[in-house]
Amino acid sequence: MSIIKEFRAHPATVGETYTQHGLRALVVAFRLIKAGLAALVHALVPGLFKTTASDEILKLNEEIMTMRKKAAQL
Repeated sequence: MSIIKEFRAHPATVGETYTQHGLRALVVAFRLIKAGLAALVHALVPGLFKTTASDEILKLNEEIMTMRKKAAQL
């Protein structure tokens, strides 16, 4: 399979265009960076951001599982 086809194939499996999938991936990346930074601060000062990282991970997991269910119905 050519690289161009591969770029389009995966997003199609979840019902998205290449652009939609790329934007969604960027949003997820920034949310994970934010959660990681909160965890880093929490490691240094345990009283801060007590549940921020885990809350964000749980939200992302729920969203991803919902997307997977929708993709399975395609």
